[in-house]
Amino acid sequence: MVSSGVNFGLDLAAEIAELKRERNAVILAHNYQVPEIQDIADYVGDSLGLSYRAAETDADVILFCGVHFMAETAKIVNPGKRVLLPDLDAGCSLSESCPPEKLQAYLEEHADKNYYVIAYINCSAGVKALSDVICTSGNAEKIVRSAPADRNILFVPDQNLGAWVMERTGRKMYLWQGTCYIHVEFTARSINGIRERYPDAPVVAHPECTYAVRLLADEVCSTEKMVTFCRESPAREIIVVTEAGMLHRLKKEIPGKVFIPGPTENCFCGECRFMKMNTLEKAHEALLKMTPEITLPEPLRKRAEAPILRMLELSR
Repeated sequence: MVSSGVNFGLDLAAEIAELKRERNAVILAHNYQVPEIQDIADYVGDSLGLSYRAAETDADVILFCGVHFMAETAKIVNPGKRVLLPDLDAGCSLSESCPPEKLQAYLEEHADKNYYVIAYINCSAGVKALSDVICTSGNAEKIVRSAPADRNILFVPDQNLGAWVMERTGRKMYLWQGTCYIHVEFTARSINGIRERYPDAPVVAHPECTYAVRLLADEVCSTEKMVTFCRESPAREIIVVTEAGMLHRLKKEIPGKVFIPGPTENCFCGECRFMKMNTLEKAHEALLKMTPEITLPEPLRKRAEAPILRMLELSR
């Protein structure tokens, strides 16, 4: 039987583990979550990869420690499971830069463009439902190369990832003017400054960073590919230019190296205020009360699932 409150004879992590067992739940944590949440998770990774990890389990409940669009994605690909988000207000500046109603109006206004809409996974279920295909930062290049040659591409919502893919593929695209507020705080000046302090350390940066930062990086890649790059690099010290939560996973998985957070223009390391809204206390509360729960109308869920399935077909 589920307890009615925290058993103060146990630490919070142990109480969460017991609730997880009683609820037959799986705990997913995005790479950017606080260390104590990463440490209690069954799986740590990127949003889409985590969602499919959950689908492989026999869990009835998914506790997704991330931001709102990620929990929605988990529900889209796991319709038979209950999906909980520790803090319902954990949003995303990138996702919010492209509201579905605004995208719908834009597509109607520019119907003559015959847009083929490629949506980065960092968007709402409503935007996914309006898209032809989804991509991740890891497969965006492949998805763009597979786009119909006779269609104009509209890439939403991240203009920096879209610009990077254009550089890689040579394919012209129309870019939605959205950004991640953390990744645009990394600047050429801040990266040059840290390189002066660690001249032998290579720089690995996320493609959501600006063009000026990408130019300075030795490698530009998704968070999952960062793990591979850092493991295989002969360097002992590596500068990591993405949200600071990523360093905890790198330190755990590659303990023999030193990972240096890329400084932003305004502080030493970039932490997303939305990602950091989730806490152990909120994770416990969510499993205890089985709320906040992410629900989607089935017609919307199915429309949002279709471009994800198309991405999987094109990624084979």
